Amino acid sequence: MKLPLILLAASLAVAGCSTRANLDKHLNSAYRAYDDGNCEKVMLELSLAERASRSRVYMQPEISMLRGQCLERQSLFVDATQTYLFIINRFPLSEYSYRAKARLETLRQLGHFDPEKTVGAR
Repeated sequence: MKLPLILLAASLAVAGCSTRANLDKHLNSAYRAYDDGNCEKVMLELSLAERASRSRVYMQPEISMLRGQCLERQSLFVDATQTYLFIINRFPLSEYSYRAKARLETLRQLGHFDPEKTVGAR
């Protein structure tokens, strides 16, 4: 009776480790693609990372932050703004919330964000 339980626990632990390794692989690939300026690859890797991280909600702000930065690179400022607002509203105490606020301020200074005219603003 104990052996099947031990085997079950071991297999669940291995599955959890491989999920985390898979998530890390996709995030690392996304950052490399971002450094290379390849936002299409970034978006693909982030999508794969999100699928691997569904049970790890704490990873979502980082994934969303990189997505927002890539949207900015593609001059999709409204999409980037909404992504940053999502981070701020959903994860207000995370480091990424503070980073998102800084990105919004930069977009405001550059004329790409008007807090008074934003759909779904804070």
